[in-house]
Amino acid sequence: MCGISGWLTSGSHRFGINELQSMVNSLDHRGPDDSGIFHDTARGVGLGHNRLTIIDLSHQGHQPMINESSGDVLVFNGEIYNFLELRRQLEGQGYRFRSTSDTEVLLYSFARWGIGCLEKIQGMFAFALWSAQEETLHLVRDPLGIKPLYYWQLPGDGGIVFASEIKAFLALDGFQAAINRKSLSCFLEFGYCFDSTETIFADVAKLAPGHRLEVRRGRQTQSIRYYRPELQHDSPANAEEIEERLYATLSRVVEEHLIADVPKGLLLSGGFDSSLIASIASRLCPIHTYSFGFANSEVDERPYARLVSKYIGSRHQEILIQPDELLKNLEDTAFYFDDLFGDWGMMTTRLLYQKCREKGIKVVLVGEGADELFGGYEIFRHALPEHDNRPMEWRMFQLYRSYAGRRYGSRYFAFRKKMHQYLHLTDGDLFSAIRLFEARDQLPNNYVMKVDKASMSAGVEARVPFLDARVAAIAWQLPRDMLIDLHNEKKILRSMARRYELLPREILQRRKFGAGIAANWMDDARDFRQYAREVILAQDSWVDELGLRRAMTKYFDQGKSGYSFPRAVSIFRNLAWRLLILNLWARHYPVMGHG
Repeated sequence: MCGISGWLTSGSHRFGINELQSMVNSLDHRGPDDSGIFHDTARGVGLGHNRLTIIDLSHQGHQPMINESSGDVLVFNGEIYNFLELRRQLEGQGYRFRSTSDTEVLLYSFARWGIGCLEKIQGMFAFALWSAQEETLHLVRDPLGIKPLYYWQLPGDGGIVFASEIKAFLALDGFQAAINRKSLSCFLEFGYCFDSTETIFADVAKLAPGHRLEVRRGRQTQSIRYYRPELQHDSPANAEEIEERLYATLSRVVEEHLIADVPKGLLLSGGFDSSLIASIASRLCPIHTYSFGFANSEVDERPYARLVSKYIGSRHQEILIQPDELLKNLEDTAFYFDDLFGDWGMMTTRLLYQKCREKGIKVVLVGEGADELFGGYEIFRHALPEHDNRPMEWRMFQLYRSYAGRRYGSRYFAFRKKMHQYLHLTDGDLFSAIRLFEARDQLPNNYVMKVDKASMSAGVEARVPFLDARVAAIAWQLPRDMLIDLHNEKKILRSMARRYELLPREILQRRKFGAGIAANWMDDARDFRQYAREVILAQDSWVDELGLRRAMTKYFDQGKSGYSFPRAVSIFRNLAWRLLILNLWARHYPVMGHG
């Protein structure tokens, strides 16, 4: 797991080695173990890499990695989970390896199969590969968007600059940080921007999941899609056969995700998803599990984690987090989430990974993705026709309210347009349309962004077995009645776990539980509320430019919870949290157009 950065430029646009090194330095947290650069002034190529050593800890895994035969140069962030299988194939065809890294396997896979190697590799990744013979820079992001990749198109045909995080662009002369007003509006309503290519910065784009770019002599070609989540219910499903295939696939995927040359562990919340991954892993090798508790909180899932640990026989540790630790980390957290992001759990998630690193753990397996792929959210149940058979427009509006956490806003029509596109693709089935929104929009732009930015800020690699494309392919073939009904969610996973005796009965029967530790602070924690008030209502705050000072003053000073429908500004606690994050973020990223 690493950070990558660089460019391909032409004409008068030239950056130097010092600027490339500055980009690399800005991403040091993503790869504190090693770094390197490749610079070809004549061809306008610069590639930078920050390395978090996970597989092959020797210098042989150093990047940028060069194929001496072809001159190809690779910088790679992520993991190729089936690299051992691909290595055997390549060795059978005469390739000889200097390292035991998956990076070298990816480099030679391109040499053997060209860009068609994307059909063979399984993993989470974002990489840039300079093909010397083609004089082409290939930029690629993994199928489900687990790893981020941002780019800045230089004016005219000047070329392209890329990086794992937007903050790297600030190191370059000529880059001006201007706010993207549409993305800002989406952030204030949803807490993130669900557009697959836009970011909070006006001139910075993100490569969509399952897409690649080819850039030749500074000219960007059209983004090319090589993968997209599609729902397929072509043949009748046999539950027993699917459970067998799902268990076999998850077992293989988890086994591959456990490959590492450094200490690894599994986060065990006590919920169903993380417990299932831990149980499967425990049947493959001895494992270490970690659960976390929050001091002075009524929310404590550690007893459930202990129950699972005892059942599967893991070596288990508990870590208690104090409230002051969260507050001390808040402003730093806003810095690491440079593509503005406001999930309630962003602080706690980052602190969890920091605690893991303090314990010496560099790789953790986590349970993210199961809810989105296998129908684990309450919002899926609301889409069932037997739950709500009112007109579609009414259901669409209620769907928006659930996602946005507010009664109404300016991004409703953009959300409505996207959902109607998905309804068209699914013959009017709202449940399936929501599945597409979750897979194509929520996961890559919201949930896995939190996992990536939070874990990498602490120098920890988080692996997400449920989001392996092989697992997702099974999930998207399943009909609705195998996933959810009015009383049960993730039915196929629970049935599989029961069949293979993976979990204790208490966990199998436990319903989904979600609680944001920060969610009540705005109303209940006096010190935090005062701190938030000072930041949000400061003289240089965004509230004046956004026309929200009156609303926020009423919230903090009069305890007003929100405006009634149809006023666009409603549910003030959600808005206050996002304004707090916005103002803390702006301390690190002063943008043009503010003030």
